[in-house]
Amino acid sequence: MKRSRDRAASELFAALYPRLAGWCRRLVDDDETAHEIASEAFTRLWARWTSVEEPRGFLYVTAANLVRDHWRKVERERRAMRRATTEAAVRPHTEESDPSVRLLVQSLPERLRVPILLHYYADMPIREVSVLTGRKEGTVKADLHAARELLRVHLRRSLDPTL
Repeated sequence: MKRSRDRAASELFAALYPRLAGWCRRLVDDDETAHEIASEAFTRLWARWTSVEEPRGFLYVTAANLVRDHWRKVERERRAMRRATTEAAVRPHTEESDPSVRLLVQSLPERLRVPILLHYYADMPIREVSVLTGRKEGTVKADLHAARELLRVHLRRSLDPTL
């Protein structure tokens, strides 16, 4: 029993780790952090191995939450750095003037951010996002539409502050 469980976990790791780590890499823009997040997601899966019905979904949702935590930590560090350098002649860009899609996605409410991350960044079909989030497919589609509209508005505003 334990041997087959270990083998199943090893096969799952071999099959999913590279793609999960690559997905995290695109989100956090750092190899080491991406591997830490992917490894942590697998560690958390292993701790709940017998109770998780959909390991792939569990890994991506867990990784999305860890990425969000990483983004928050980076933003706290940025704010602290800004406060520490307020006397400097050169002022850093504020979030509002940075059209970075990553920052815009990060600013979305979680209800909209998670479907965006799973559908567009993890390439999951709407049906799978629906199952993983426990929402109806129509709700996922509506959330994706609402998120795209918010991103469009924020991106326009960041590119043209007169809007």
